[in-house]
Amino acid sequence: MKITVKIKPNSKKEEIKKIDGTNFFIAVKEPPIDGKANKALVKALAKHFNIPSSAVRIASGHTSKQKIIEIP
Repeated sequence: MKITVKIKPNSKKEEIKKIDGTNFFIAVKEPPIDGKANKALVKALAKHFNIPSSAVRIASGHTSKQKIIEIP
């Protein structure tokens, strides 16, 4: 399954909002430096979908706020 994610790094609180079937808005506390926000994104999605972090993969948008994520 592919989902589209808009991420907000440096947020005061962490949250996941489902916009529709495959679109999510995710706020993480970590800054977008050295991939910290991406790691937090993967961890948050893994927790949300109850799957291991290794199963979540960023397909595109590694340096963008808009990302496409692959989840099995």
